[in-house]
Amino acid sequence: MIESVALVRKFLGLQGFKLDDIIEKQGFARNKAIDEAKEAVNENDQTRKRYEVMAREVFIKFKACINVPGVNTQRDGRDGIDIIYKRLQADREQADITDIMRQLHGIVDETIHTHAGVRETRAESNDVYDISKIDFERLRKEFEASTTKRTTVQGLKDAVESKLNRLLMQNPLRTDYQEHYEKLVKEYNQEKDRITIEKTFEALIKLVDGLDKEESRAVRENLTEETLALFDLLRKPDLSKKETDKIKKVAVQLLETLKAESLKISNWRDKEATRDAVKQQIFDFLYEDKTGLPEEDYSDEDIQTLAQSVYWHVYRAYPIVPSPLYT
Repeated sequence: MIESVALVRKFLGLQGFKLDDIIEKQGFARNKAIDEAKEAVNENDQTRKRYEVMAREVFIKFKACINVPGVNTQRDGRDGIDIIYKRLQADREQADITDIMRQLHGIVDETIHTHAGVRETRAESNDVYDISKIDFERLRKEFEASTTKRTTVQGLKDAVESKLNRLLMQNPLRTDYQEHYEKLVKEYNQEKDRITIEKTFEALIKLVDGLDKEESRAVRENLTEETLALFDLLRKPDLSKKETDKIKKVAVQLLETLKAESLKISNWRDKEATRDAVKQQIFDFLYEDKTGLPEEDYSDEDIQTLAQSVYWHVYRAYPIVPSPLYT
């Protein structure tokens, strides 16, 4: 246990932070030390993961030694490690893009607005930031002024990853965003200089803008998020507006039919007979002249392939109705 605490101390020291700053300081000085500790740990994904693994080893061994005489000589070290660990977890769980923007704006814009005797800083406003209207030059200056760049990028990464995971679960054809995000993270983890950190921050903000636009695409297409997923699976490139509208209608009516019939069966995924019934209903609907895909644009082979793709999406997204992914 003593060795585990010492290893964490050494790790933090190599990252440029002394654990005793958290143990010995109080008040604002201690809060500042906690921010510095997070900044040290958040150098990249590997350093953060390494710290979390080492911290959990400390907690396990401390608990195992709780009745051993002299264990309390290590309690301060263990508690300091725990404070950093819990703040890192809280940052991940509470990662919010709007909150990150508020904090950055608060660094530069400290103007206090007075209205009806109430003083409020811009950073305390409840406004949600429209990423598409951000002044990137101003944002760059705000980020450059930050003393917690690594922590800000890590928080933004966590927020983007959470949003991206949700969008991917709802629509499997959003992998381009995932690939772009993974490329950004890979480049960030390989380089640690200031310019790379700032470029990654700006690239993440622009990725958020793209995700926001993707999230609102269903409204622009006059669909729901559920029917948009089916529409994306069924459509082909270069279709006319008339043909596109036809595919949208097919997507909407197919989902309505499935929900009203085969997906209403309890635990339908558990039995081969009910799974086959869903597969057949999808194929029949897409193949039928009155309800299905236009034969001049879709061959029998196309319909067979698309019916299978739709089935696997439905299998994943609709264990029950309504789907837990969209409610």
